[in-house]
Amino acid sequence: MRGNRAKRRIFSFTLLAVSLLFIVIGLVRQEYLEVLQKAVRICLECIGIG
Repeated sequence: MRGNRAKRRIFSFTLLAVSLLFIVIGLVRQEYLEVLQKAVRICLECIGIG
């Protein structure tokens, strides 16, 4: 059982590291600006202004 727990812990940390890496890449590429623009556009269309 110990080996199983260790593998699960390694997998969890690896998944966390990959997730953080993708977040950093998105921030560096300033992709959050595009997401914000799309969100504003959808909201404006929803209330009938856009």
